[in-house]
Amino acid sequence: MGKNVLVIGQGAREHAMVWKLSQSPGIGRIFAAPGNAGIAEIADCFDVKGSDTRQLLDLIERKKIDLTVVGPEVPLMEGVVDEFEARGLRIFGPRQNAAILEGSKVFTKNLFKKYGIPSAEFGSFSDINEAREYLREKGAPIVVKADGLAAGKGVVVAMDEKTASAALDMIMLDQAFGTAGHEVVIEECLQGVEVSVFALCDGKTVSYMVAAQDHKRVFDGDQGPNTGGMGAYSPPPFYTPDLHQRVMNEVLEPVVKAMAAEGRPYKGVLYAGLMLTADGPKVLEFNVRLGDPEAQAILPLMETDYLTVLEAVIDGTLDQTPISFFHRASVCVVLASAGYPGKYATGRVITGLGDVSPDTMIFHAGTRRQGTQLVTDGGRVLSVVSTGDTVAQAIDRVYSEIPGIHFEGMHYRKDIGFHALKL
Repeated sequence: MGKNVLVIGQGAREHAMVWKLSQSPGIGRIFAAPGNAGIAEIADCFDVKGSDTRQLLDLIERKKIDLTVVGPEVPLMEGVVDEFEARGLRIFGPRQNAAILEGSKVFTKNLFKKYGIPSAEFGSFSDINEAREYLREKGAPIVVKADGLAAGKGVVVAMDEKTASAALDMIMLDQAFGTAGHEVVIEECLQGVEVSVFALCDGKTVSYMVAAQDHKRVFDGDQGPNTGGMGAYSPPPFYTPDLHQRVMNEVLEPVVKAMAAEGRPYKGVLYAGLMLTADGPKVLEFNVRLGDPEAQAILPLMETDYLTVLEAVIDGTLDQTPISFFHRASVCVVLASAGYPGKYATGRVITGLGDVSPDTMIFHAGTRRQGTQLVTDGGRVLSVVSTGDTVAQAIDRVYSEIPGIHFEGMHYRKDIGFHALKL
């Protein structure tokens, strides 16, 4: 009998997770809460929110679920892992006191300072006048961040003091992000190349997965406002073995040791957003789950059985579980609704998904069924993913498939992976 698994979440990241789990020899039935139209093609979806622990527990009991995997960050911050573990249930993800690595920028920056983990120089403030004084003292360019979760929108890179001051007003006075803005971090603006590095951790062992590069800006050439991510590729050619060894020695292993020393053992995916500066790698942020759209790019490259890996993290046996990835490249392009990341319409009919080649993966994000039709139901609608022997080959493949897909107002970046081609 295979193991029944529940995946919490409803985006393209969770679709990629469900897709990868469906290939595991040890899998039984896959369930998703709440899932989406694409996930529903390979899993049983239930209209249960990731924050509704009581209904999730009921689902676990009714469907005899052996293992739960948490996709997004919010249920982790709210303590879903603690609730499940208290009942003796198997669940993948960090506990609430470890998820604070993403949940509080002030906590994380202070942890870096205490344990000598390289990151930008900073100040943290709950008083806006003190924050303004620090701003005047440091000048621009400078970065202003809301302390808590703000759906990827609580960070302002200000090129002048006026913009930085307006960001303080928006976060602390206007409370644009609610309680997330009760405290702010103001930090130096680091220069360099950004990279996302993913590892698995079982509380003591750190096992490297792979690196990726996300494209946050909505328009080609990294122009326009930040989004949740318009695409990603893996692996970045500039992330060399030597650089990776530095990241392991200076960032990943020290942060896991630091969390254990603080009585917050870290189990789950560790996602380090790094800036590769002239002085070496520095941490921009930590996230406590797979990235979206990075997950869609990296899971197709994973050679090791995904279910085995998740179980090793839960059991604390990562040191006995080698993890390998195919020596290939992957590119993910996000198809978005007109107006995203601002206001957008939903209910637009999606066509052409049946015409893509079998080795192109389409992961659904904002989609739903309306009768017999598939329609848009979010800002980011679909992730289209192709692999190749090189990043250039994967880029050619993915962009040859997209023209056949259509919904009214569909837009996407035409240059995902372009940083890799410049090298």
